[in-house]
Amino acid sequence: MEASELKRAVAAARSIASSLGLAADEAIVLQDSNKLTLRLLPADTLARVAPVAQQVARFEVDVARRLAASGSPVAALDPRVEPRIHERDGFVVTLWSYYEPVAPAGIPPDEFAKALRRLHAGLRAVDVPMPHFTERVEQARALLADRDRTPALPGADRELLAGTLRDLGRSIAARGAPEQPLHGEPHPGNLLATAEGPLFIDLETCCLGPVEFDLAHAPEAVAGHYPGLDEGLLRDCRSLMLAIITTWRWDRDDQLPDGHRLGREWLAQLRTALAHG
Repeated sequence: MEASELKRAVAAARSIASSLGLAADEAIVLQDSNKLTLRLLPADTLARVAPVAQQVARFEVDVARRLAASGSPVAALDPRVEPRIHERDGFVVTLWSYYEPVAPAGIPPDEFAKALRRLHAGLRAVDVPMPHFTERVEQARALLADRDRTPALPGADRELLAGTLRDLGRSIAARGAPEQPLHGEPHPGNLLATAEGPLFIDLETCCLGPVEFDLAHAPEAVAGHYPGLDEGLLRDCRSLMLAIITTWRWDRDDQLPDGHRLGREWLAQLRTALAHG
């Protein structure tokens, strides 16, 4: 967020927490991208803040409540306040439990896979309308087609990404593989190592699709511990996922630090993956 917007977002989160009886004298920024994540002290609650126009917080809260109720491995909303969204000064704020991180070396692939399987089992029982994963493909294609939004992307790279999104999006959908609700982006950054075990966060990305689409976001070693995968489908999903996240890095409004550097690195990885596909 811009500095002025960041200041307002922090103020909105602190004000909402205080009005709910949660002391928020200090706000520590844990993540600042399209959504701001704050640790509010001394109440020790986690606030997720986004501009009203850009948020899907109600969807995330609905999914999180249902998954937590079923014992799925997800971060919970703060139990001290009503589980809902809060609006103030043009921002939407949700309040979550804060978990002290453990296991700095990361979550082993077998534990990662076990947590993902449990999450998938819980998601199958979630009765919340979700977008199909192909909507994400179409959003990326639309971004590539709008040169004003992706002005720094070279022509040859634009053609590569557009062709990959078109061809793999169609071929994956045409396979007719079993589909179910997914996390959407279960990469290591969205799986916390906590004293309660691995817990998934950022449920706003949930969508419908084959489980291979979720596994494409996880470290490659995780797939070896997740039974019943279609290896060919997983390979295509990995290339498709790489094309999607690479496209996002060329959005002129992308707020990920070093976005263009990552975009160039991922383009090289995508070329290699397609050459060996």
